[in-house]
Amino acid sequence: MDPAAITPQSFDLLSIFLNSDWVVKLVMIGLAASSLWSWTIILDKLFRFHRLNREADKFEDAVSSGRSLEDVAAEAGERPTHPLPRMLQGAMKEWRETRAKGAVSEGQVAFLIQRIDRQMDTIIARESARVENGLGILAIVATASPFVGLFGTVWGIMRSFQAIAIQKNTSLAIVAPSIAEALFATAIGLVAAIPAYIAFNAFSTSAGKYSARLEGFADDLSTAIQRRLAERG
Repeated sequence: MDPAAITPQSFDLLSIFLNSDWVVKLVMIGLAASSLWSWTIILDKLFRFHRLNREADKFEDAVSSGRSLEDVAAEAGERPTHPLPRMLQGAMKEWRETRAKGAVSEGQVAFLIQRIDRQMDTIIARESARVENGLGILAIVATASPFVGLFGTVWGIMRSFQAIAIQKNTSLAIVAPSIAEALFATAIGLVAAIPAYIAFNAFSTSAGKYSARLEGFADDLSTAIQRRLAERG
């Protein structure tokens, strides 16, 4: 950039981008796209975890209200989307099929509990994988963005040294535009990485708590089924 053409407006964000080298432009565009992608995942996870936990609270309140498990399972509908009613319906189905065969021996009870546990473990595994979907992308953005931004920084500094060598002038006006490009690339890398890093850790913790909540419900449900069979056996 001609030093005479430099104005205060030359250092606004849009001007820095437009006047930057094509390599730095690609870095900035890639980082901006990564940031947008990560924010899409962040917003999706925020609403998803809020909805899942709200529905889980509501269903657990219904289970602990003293009503029969059959009524709670029937109220959830034929194909509930939340894993808790799916686990309850699956366990009740296995229990009814076993009770329909008459008296239940201890061996049959053990086999029934094993079937219920396997069924609920499958639901928990699938649901855990579903809520963790997208966290890998956040991890990649969080770890890679600073290095991509650093590449843009190094490239911009190289350009500033080239400008000094070509024009044989160490004036700040010569190197300032390239340094501004370099620092802008670094800033975009950090803007992309920091929210992704925070969100990855926060959602990893939320996913772990949610999986533990499902496992706790499954254990309680399995205990309730065993108690019923013991009472009516």
